[in-house]
Amino acid sequence: MLKRVTVPTLFPPPAYSHASVVETGTRLAFLAGSVPLDAGGKLVGEGDPVRQAEQVIANLGEQLHAVGSDLVHVAYTDVYVVTNDPAVLSQVWDVVEASGLSVGPHSSTLLGVACLGYPGQLVEITATAVVPESGATP
Repeated sequence: MLKRVTVPTLFPPPAYSHASVVETGTRLAFLAGSVPLDAGGKLVGEGDPVRQAEQVIANLGEQLHAVGSDLVHVAYTDVYVVTNDPAVLSQVWDVVEASGLSVGPHSSTLLGVACLGYPGQLVEITATAVVPESGATP
């Protein structure tokens, strides 16, 4: 259903795969950007990209659960971080890697950007996930 590919002729990625292949007929979920807001709409972790990344991952888990999937079945993500500092990007990626999203590992792009949609927002993650049949494993 979901095959992760690391291309042997390319530089080995540190904690992601070069590609994810999903079989025809497999259900996919395309998730809107997960943001660092709590259920009441309040920003979590103001000024702290690591805390915001943790909230974003928690919210992403809720989105996945709502469509019958989970972090393990994520095929692809875009991780947006308001920064031009590679060290901050690495800190956020450490949260992603620790979350279970890198199980496999999934395919991902990590981006430093100028701003995101909510005041004070520093992190957002979009995802595409396989929705497994009941009891299926990746």
